[in-house]
Amino acid sequence: MSTQSLIQRITSGSLVLQIAVGIVAGVVLSQVSPGAAKSSMLLGGLFVSALKAVAPILVLVLVAAAIANRKASHTAQMRPIVIMYLVGTVAAALLAVTVSTLFPTTLALQVTEVSASAPQGIAEVLGALLNKLVDNPVNAILTGNFIGILVWGVLLGIFLHHAADATRQALADLAEAVTQIVRIVIRLAPIGIFGLVAGNLAESGLSVLGGYARILTVLLGCMLAMALLVNPLIVWVKTRRNPYPLVFTALRESGVTAFFTRSSAANIPVNLALCERLDLEKDTYAVSIPLGATINMGGAAITITVLTLAAAHTLGIQIDLPTALLLSVVAALSACGASGVAGGSLLLIPLSCSLFGISNDIAMQVVAVGFVISILQDSAETALNSSTDVVFTAAVAAKPS
Repeated sequence: MSTQSLIQRITSGSLVLQIAVGIVAGVVLSQVSPGAAKSSMLLGGLFVSALKAVAPILVLVLVAAAIANRKASHTAQMRPIVIMYLVGTVAAALLAVTVSTLFPTTLALQVTEVSASAPQGIAEVLGALLNKLVDNPVNAILTGNFIGILVWGVLLGIFLHHAADATRQALADLAEAVTQIVRIVIRLAPIGIFGLVAGNLAESGLSVLGGYARILTVLLGCMLAMALLVNPLIVWVKTRRNPYPLVFTALRESGVTAFFTRSSAANIPVNLALCERLDLEKDTYAVSIPLGATINMGGAAITITVLTLAAAHTLGIQIDLPTALLLSVVAALSACGASGVAGGSLLLIPLSCSLFGISNDIAMQVVAVGFVISILQDSAETALNSSTDVVFTAAVAAKPS
């Protein structure tokens, strides 16, 4: 009974705290016993393999289910809110490209072979993109072709949108089942991260922590700039009023809660209550807040873009302006499909990495790095996403005084 209680406490405990313990334990082991630390790299490898196994199915099923079960809204105010959601997400990706270009960051990756080659400009990138678009779904899943998987998910969702209710419900149930599997994999993150941190520190020394600190600084800097500069600018363009009282209210009453829940979906009730206190149009915010938890993913766009460009810089891939703009669009679209579970945006990094010919093995190492820094990255990302839902909704749905 006591053993069962211990297991239940571990599985239901704070993932953030467990990851923190894993990181500390990895650092300690790497300094006390480098040999054992290198052996523990096997745990990290198993965790990365689990991510590689679940990510393709996750993208296919979640995208198809989301599109097939979408509900049409007849609220006139929804269109400007949706436009602000999309503009904000693309702007976040562009901001991340700019900051990553000004402050290039590299990562400690294990490159055992030449797995990436620099594209010779936008034409080559678009050519490779078109070839991946028409890949068959089985091969796309087997080879980790996330662009092909995304296309098949969109097409299945579009044509299943008019299917029988039972069919669409079955697809939604399948998506929920896959999400539960993803949650199980992510619960193993502390063990996998322990192995990754211990192994990397044993091989590369404590200097590898400097790389984590730099990439985390770039990520958090982008998110802070998005919350305090870009979002207020978008609201001001829409309302022509001082946006900061609204921005600070949303950050305080929505962002803080979302920071600790690390789930935009879990923060929906908090946002609905805040919208009621702000005396917004209920018919509008009752739709826009749940929708925003799905498609308003500026924080996810920043995470995807920054980590993808860090991988490119690590591998020496030179990125021209048109390709960077294409990455911004792909990152924004990917972010809109980010999973509702903690760390969901990290699993979409391979989609952006594939634009530059970065192999799935390398991309999943980047995902693992993302989990190492997710204690702050994912919390800040969720706080930005969730508070922005309220900010953009309030900019449109405020009742006339």
